[in-house]
Amino acid sequence: MKTYLKRIVSALITLCVVFACQEAKAKSNAKVEQWKMYELTYPLKVTGNPFEEVELSATFYHTGDTVKVKGFYDGNGIFKVRFMPGITGEWTYQTSSNVKKLNNKKGSFECYPAGKDNHGPVEVDSLKFAYSDGTYYIPIGTTCYAWVHQPEELKRQTLETLKDGYFNKIRMCVFPKSYDWNHNEPEYYPFESTAGNWDFSRFNPEYFKNIEKSIIALDSLGIEADIIVFHPYDRWGFSSLGLPVRDKYMQYLISRLGAFKNVWWSMANEYDFMNAYNEDDWKHHLEFFAENDPYNHLRSIHNGVKMYDHNDKNVTHVSIQAPDTRNGWNITNRYHKPVIYDECRYEGNIPWSWGTLSGEEMVEKFWDGFLSGAFVGHGEVLLERNDILPWESDEILWWSKGGKMKGKSHERIKFLKQILEEAPADLAPAKSLTGWQNYPILSSGEDFYLLYFGRDIHCQKVLELPKDKKYKVELIDTWNMDITPLDGTFSGQSLIKIPQNPYMALRIISVK
Repeated sequence: MKTYLKRIVSALITLCVVFACQEAKAKSNAKVEQWKMYELTYPLKVTGNPFEEVELSATFYHTGDTVKVKGFYDGNGIFKVRFMPGITGEWTYQTSSNVKKLNNKKGSFECYPAGKDNHGPVEVDSLKFAYSDGTYYIPIGTTCYAWVHQPEELKRQTLETLKDGYFNKIRMCVFPKSYDWNHNEPEYYPFESTAGNWDFSRFNPEYFKNIEKSIIALDSLGIEADIIVFHPYDRWGFSSLGLPVRDKYMQYLISRLGAFKNVWWSMANEYDFMNAYNEDDWKHHLEFFAENDPYNHLRSIHNGVKMYDHNDKNVTHVSIQAPDTRNGWNITNRYHKPVIYDECRYEGNIPWSWGTLSGEEMVEKFWDGFLSGAFVGHGEVLLERNDILPWESDEILWWSKGGKMKGKSHERIKFLKQILEEAPADLAPAKSLTGWQNYPILSSGEDFYLLYFGRDIHCQKVLELPKDKKYKVELIDTWNMDITPLDGTFSGQSLIKIPQNPYMALRIISVK
């Protein structure tokens, strides 16, 4: 009998060793694409408050590189650590925790090179932007503040609209929004509640899982998610959190969302309308993300009326609300950082003045801004009926809930997007063409020029082109989306005949 039991014990030990070896082999064979997410998952029977009482982090090692990231509680007795490797090759890791079952967990994985459509996170490149692999990135964004908090069918419709390639960035809020045309309750809330009161010490993982799914869907479309961390339009108490709660919330965002390569951090939408926080609070928020985000995602802060001091070292780029997009180069020179007019007013017909641009005016702001060396964002607030008062309306407006766009500007913005993507990457504002000082011009040395006339109408214009080069000239009707090549080549002083229409542009390209 003893011999029989020994055999059983020996067999069980052998099986355990085999399973352990298989597990180790599986871990050693684990692979993840560069700039994609590697996730560690650890089950743990939870007592008390797991958000407060359990600490978990992991340190990832690669030759010459060490990255420490904090984990988070994902609900249902699951703890996770997420990591985005930026270097190919073998990585090893080791966890650290105040709970024995989560402490000193070790493993490794292989990071293989990024695929052709994976360029990594977006970074600042001088006064422009580029992906981590060096590919030039031109932010052409839109605003859909609360689209992730809408019913599934409406979210699906929003993604279907975005599939058509109008935009490659979208501004979206973490917290739900309470404002005109947005009075519906979200399906989930960011915090747990007890007896009708929020328990700010307990996050609701389902709420953040919903946001994650939206970020993943955007990434599959090549769209950057400009995550708005705070905003003032609130009826739940989420715009006046105490500092300890804010710190835990910001860290939870970093731990959960930071490993997604298409994430940007916007500290606030209209920060100066949030009376509960002062300038020191906003500096703290920016510093917190700068110090705790291991991936150094882009960071900005958006204003209502009062411009933030974008000289703050923790601001990576200038995000502003202002209507005069032709002033872009002056703001760029003031801060020596890329400038994005994330809000320059919206195409719409609502009672509020900020949402009354015609499609033509919206497109004009894009051309003015981009050719002035800045970047411009889109928004649409078109009601189907003009006689509805905002507080009585249940209309679905793109700027808030997403869905379908009803305006005329987005197709023309896509047209501009294609023109800019086909242009040389080193475009910069230029004043080198005599007689054109009143118009925004982008150039690539003396080899490429892009000029825009806006609303001005001309029957002809004289170009003072370099005499030692030949150029082909194309007329661009920015509204009708037509490009017409002119016959012949041009050099030196050249008379160009122009259709007597507003919103015309010229593309001038040197030829051999």
